[in-house]
Amino acid sequence: MSDSDDDDFPALSAHTLAALQEFYTETWSGSDLSSSTQSDQFAVGAVEEDWRMSQFWYSDETATRLAEEVVREAGEGGRIACVSSPSVYQKLKQGVVEGSQRVSAVVFEYDRRFAAYGDDFVFYDYNEPLSFSADVPPRSFTMVLADPPYLSEECLRKVAKTIKYLSKSKVLLCTGEVMENLAKELLDVTKCRFLPKHNRNLSNEFRCFVNYPSRLLSC
Repeated sequence: MSDSDDDDFPALSAHTLAALQEFYTETWSGSDLSSSTQSDQFAVGAVEEDWRMSQFWYSDETATRLAEEVVREAGEGGRIACVSSPSVYQKLKQGVVEGSQRVSAVVFEYDRRFAAYGDDFVFYDYNEPLSFSADVPPRSFTMVLADPPYLSEECLRKVAKTIKYLSKSKVLLCTGEVMENLAKELLDVTKCRFLPKHNRNLSNEFRCFVNYPSRLLSC
């Protein structure tokens, strides 16, 4: 649903989110992406962020750094799950990150505008964390990068279930620093020194967490 969340924005009810989703599905058929050139189609921000769906895209620098990280850790032939983190998926598909052509990536998103990415798109509602078709078997991704759409215990607990289902081993979680203790409890992750940035300045301190030895831990 998002690359980030800010508590200053109101949390929407499931009914309201469903109504918004129906509106966007009708008004954004995906033609804007499908009719674009490949470079435009995968540009970070090709789909305009909407705070009503808790959408705040990473800066280009952060998207690039995270894409480099997941490519390096996934390795040759690795599969990468981008859960509510479309900016990183888009950066991977641009072909500008070294090694990105040697991995595959899937974007798990609530916003059906991203369905324009075809088979790389999997509809994802964190309220149904294990609701996947047979095309998404357990432990089928070498690397899982997840950015829970809301800074709440309920949201992180549900997204953690998704992460555990999808991941073979390596997890990169991006969320607010206030979630550190719960993230450690649920996923056994460690806070990185690397500070992710967004195109908008969010009021919540945002951090990355990993469960493996990472270059992000030291810089």
